[in-house]
Amino acid sequence: MASAKITIAGAGIFGLSCAWELTRRGQPVRVYEAGRIGAGSSGGHVGALAPHAPENWNPKKQVQLEALIAAPGWWAAVAEAGGKDPGYARGGRIQPVAAGTEDRLRERIAHARANWPDWAGMALTDRPEAALVPASPTGLWLIDRLTARISPRAAGKALAAAIRAGGGEIIEDMPAPDAPAIWATGVAGLAPFGGGGVKGQSALLAFAAPGQPQVFADGLHIVPHGDGTVAIGSTSERGVLDTGTDAQLEALIAKARTICPVLADAPVVDRWAGIRPRAPSRAPMVGPWPGRPGHYVANGGFKIGLAMAPAVAAMLADLILEGRDRIPQGFRPPAMAAG
Repeated sequence: MASAKITIAGAGIFGLSCAWELTRRGQPVRVYEAGRIGAGSSGGHVGALAPHAPENWNPKKQVQLEALIAAPGWWAAVAEAGGKDPGYARGGRIQPVAAGTEDRLRERIAHARANWPDWAGMALTDRPEAALVPASPTGLWLIDRLTARISPRAAGKALAAAIRAGGGEIIEDMPAPDAPAIWATGVAGLAPFGGGGVKGQSALLAFAAPGQPQVFADGLHIVPHGDGTVAIGSTSERGVLDTGTDAQLEALIAKARTICPVLADAPVVDRWAGIRPRAPSRAPMVGPWPGRPGHYVANGGFKIGLAMAPAVAAMLADLILEGRDRIPQGFRPPAMAAG
């Protein structure tokens, strides 16, 4: 399989990341996309590369941590190969501390010290240094230096440019043929495995705070990007399949302005809605498609797809090119989809 072109179905973050990882290892690829690059959930705004909570450690958290640690070098290589900026930066994160949670958060900090690298630095502070500071009822904030961000749309363009610069093909407006491939087709591709989609809505505000920590407060991500915008999102709407924005997004925008008053007059420059692929286990689904030799699955990124994509791509490349299987059991496509 290493001599012929490998087919990838889907040009979202998983499909493009797999194509780039194979390309950078010298493997020819051809990517088919039924619509356009990043047409699905990979075309949103938020781009928060935030770690899982460090307590109750498990293989999924370990894979994500390794991906977050490796992300600066991985995305720098993408930018260098294709000449386009994916919008990656590690700026950290700030969260307000609710009353009565201080002791629990001190335990969380201890778990971070045990499971994260020293430089990741989760800590409590009463003097946050940030442009976007959410109100805190306790006068305390939880910060970390591990959290990063990426611009989803810029990342897709950067990956596409890197793949093409490496000799790979990307064919838009054409579904992949029903032949051996890596299937990274989002919500539609999860149906045989019992997965589905969850609608999300987000917005982009014109407010310049590049390099500043992002905010996570009351379930809302507020993420400053390097292009003079701040992304906010997202809703999580199960059982909804339309991709229109509505009053729920307007409520989210108002909530963000309340959390960070400096955003009160920042104009909205874009609104987005899409369906995010959610695998039954909530972990990404990665590995051979049971009962279909030569077919592989890379899907189900849901809320952590942007952070997990480099790790997913590396695991599949190891398996396909080297026969080295590093995929955690909990990530594998279920046998119920055989045939």
